[in-house]
Amino acid sequence: MGVKIFDLLPVKQIELKQLAGKKILLDASLVMYQFLSTIRQRDGTPLKDSHGNITSHLVGLFSRTTKLMTSNIKVGFVFDGKAPELKKKERERRAALKKTAEIKYNEALASKDIDNMAKYASRTSRLTSEMVSEAKELISALGLPIVQAASEAEAQAAYIIQKGEAYAVGTQDADSFVFGATRVIKNLTISGRRKIAGKLSYMKVAPELIELSSALNQMGIDREQLIVLAMQIGTDFNIGGIKGIGPKNALKNVKKYGKDFDTLFKDLEWDKYFDYPWTEVYYTLKRIPVTDDYDLTWKDIDPEKVHEILRKHDFSEERINSTLEKLQKNKKQKEQHSLNKWF
Repeated sequence: MGVKIFDLLPVKQIELKQLAGKKILLDASLVMYQFLSTIRQRDGTPLKDSHGNITSHLVGLFSRTTKLMTSNIKVGFVFDGKAPELKKKERERRAALKKTAEIKYNEALASKDIDNMAKYASRTSRLTSEMVSEAKELISALGLPIVQAASEAEAQAAYIIQKGEAYAVGTQDADSFVFGATRVIKNLTISGRRKIAGKLSYMKVAPELIELSSALNQMGIDREQLIVLAMQIGTDFNIGGIKGIGPKNALKNVKKYGKDFDTLFKDLEWDKYFDYPWTEVYYTLKRIPVTDDYDLTWKDIDPEKVHEILRKHDFSEERINSTLEKLQKNKKQKEQHSLNKWF
C-alpha cells in the first residue's frame, strides 16, 4: 500500500546492534519484490542461474537475512493470504504499470540504452509461486519462522506485535501503522544504500525506528483517525485517495472534523471519486482478517538443506560456507556469553 504519511511521523535513527535479541517480522512479499527490483545487473537484468532461473530474491534472502542474524536479530517472515476484494483494482493497476514498463524496457533494449534498460527492468519484477516456495524453503532451512497470514501480511504482523509477541515490523511502508503496529523499523533489509526514486543514483541509509504512540501523540490523533487520514491520501483499497489532498491537509481535515468521519467524507466528495462507500474501506482496514494459527519458533540452521537449495542455483560453495561459518561462530559466541552469566 505504501501510504504516504512518513513525513508526518517522528523518526529515530538507530543501529542494528540496538535490535539485538528482538523479534522483527518482515512482509515476505514486499521484501522479495525489493530484492527482485534492486539486485540486478548493470543493464537491469535480474540475476539468474545457469538454467535461466531468476535468483535475485534468493541472493537477497541469503545475504541480507543472514546479516541480520549475525547481528542477533530474530527475523521472522509473514506471507500474504487472501487479499481483500477491494484490492483487486490495485492489483490491476500494478499489472498495467508492469506492462508499460516492459514496453519501455524493450524500447531501451532496442536502442541499447543501458540506463533506461536498468530503470524500467526493475519495474517489471514478478513474484511467481515457484519463487515463493523456494523462498519459504530457504527461510525454513535458516531456522526462521514462517507465518501464513489470513489476509494482508502487514496486518498479521501488526496483530502479532500488538499481542507483544514481536517487537516491530521491518518495512518501507507505513501500512503497518494503519493496521495497528506499535513499531516499525525502516531500512532493515536494505544493504546500507537505497536507490533514489526516478534516478540511477543511490543514497546511504541507516535503520530508522518509528513508534505508533509517539506518532499519534505528535499528530494529536488516534488510530481510527489515522485510518481516515490514510484514506484521504489513498490506500490499496481506494487508489489515489481524494484529489489534491496530501498528508498535511489530510491531518488538518482529521483534526477539524474529529470523529465525524461521515461529514468529512461528504464534504470531500468521496462519492465523486469512488463508487463504493468510505465505510467499506475504513472497516476493511480496521477489521482485516488475522489468525492465531502460527508458530513463532526460531530453530537451528540446517546447513545441509541450505547447501542443497543454493547449490542447485549455482551459489558457490565458498560463499555458502563462509556465511554459515559466520552464523555458527556467532551462535557459539552467544552461547558462551550466556554461560558466562552463570559465573
